Amino acid sequence: MLRRIACGILLSASAVLTGCGDTSTGPTPPAVVITETFTGTVNPAAGATHSFVTLVGGPIVATLTAVGPDASKNVGFSLGTFNSTLNVCTAVFDNPAALQAFEFKASASTIGEYCVRVYDNGNITTDAVPYTYTVTVAHPQ
Repeated sequence: MLRRIACGILLSASAVLTGCGDTSTGPTPPAVVITETFTGTVNPAAGATHSFVTLVGGPIVATLTAVGPDASKNVGFSLGTFNSTLNVCTAVFDNPAALQAFEFKASASTIGEYCVRVYDNGNITTDAVPYTYTVTVAHPQ
C-alpha cells in the first residue's frame, strides 16, 4: 500500500514538472496586419468618413486607391482618430489635394479607433455626380 502511494506521488510530481518549462517570454510575435477596403460616394461640399479599430500598436497605411469618374481630379483625404461617442473624425494627417494612389504612412501607438475621410475640396461639381472612391487601409489587428 505504501508503495502505491509513493508511486502516485512520484507520478504526480513528474506530471507537474513536465508542465513547467522555460518561462522566458522570448521575442514578441509581430502584429497581424489586416486590410480593409472602404468605398463610397462624395457629393459637392460633402465628405464621407470610415472608421476602423486597431487592437495593438503598429503601422497604418491608408491609400486612396481609386477616384472617379475623373481620376485626374484631386480630393481631400484625411487619416485621423475617431470618437465613436460623438461620431467625429479628427484629422491628424490631411492632404487637401490628394490624387488617386496617394497614401498616408503612420503608426498607431496603441489600441484605438482611427478613421479615414474623403471630402470635396471644391473640385467635385454637380456634373460629375456621383463621385466615387475606394480607400484601402492596412493596419494591425
